[in-house]
Amino acid sequence: NTVSNLIFILPPIYGAIQTYKDGLEKRYLAAYLCLTAVGLGSWCFHMTLKYEMQLLDELPMIYSCCVFVYCLYECFKYKNTVNYALLFLLITYSVVVSIVYLDLKEPVFHQIMYGTLVSIIVLRSVYIVLWVYPWLRGLGYTSLTVFLMGFFLWNVDNIFCDKLRALREKMPPVVGAVTQFHAWWHILTGLGSYLHILLSLYTRTLFLKHRPKVKFVFGIWPVLLVEPPKNL
Repeated sequence: NTVSNLIFILPPIYGAIQTYKDGLEKRYLAAYLCLTAVGLGSWCFHMTLKYEMQLLDELPMIYSCCVFVYCLYECFKYKNTVNYALLFLLITYSVVVSIVYLDLKEPVFHQIMYGTLVSIIVLRSVYIVLWVYPWLRGLGYTSLTVFLMGFFLWNVDNIFCDKLRALREKMPPVVGAVTQFHAWWHILTGLGSYLHILLSLYTRTLFLKHRPKVKFVFGIWPVLLVEPPKNL
């Protein structure tokens, strides 16, 4: 459960470096780095199981989703514009959720607030791939499917934890390790979130008339390479 957080950490760092090299907008640099922060916080929590480290895991999930919302809803604006109203709304949301959660210490509250942000992202993504750039459906639906698979396995692990633990004790160590559904929740949601940033960045660069292309490192891992518009 600790090591599986590497998928939240290493690929987004690479994405942030590539975004910086391509001279793209800083909000996408922030999106990658926020995803890395989620991974680092989750790593610290699962390594120590301390409440303070749990906050480093859970609160960055809210903050990163707020950055994702801003990026996705500002995809079709002119370059170098700032939506101060949306920024204020998302910052206020983050602050209020943090204060209430620190006071209540209720996981269900955090899950509802996080789920609300994810729902907003999903609705906007579906709108983009259905009516704006339909050729991005593959990327958009893959991101959503992978994320939902992780969410499903996370719930299975929560509901049947005791039974799964007893079953793993009868399995060879390697088999028991790969049936840790909470770790798969990390892997699949980390990949789904990363693919979402690619979708958002692809949409934005298309609108700005850049030439984005998805490439696969070692034929496996997707990265986005963006060339500037051609001079006419």
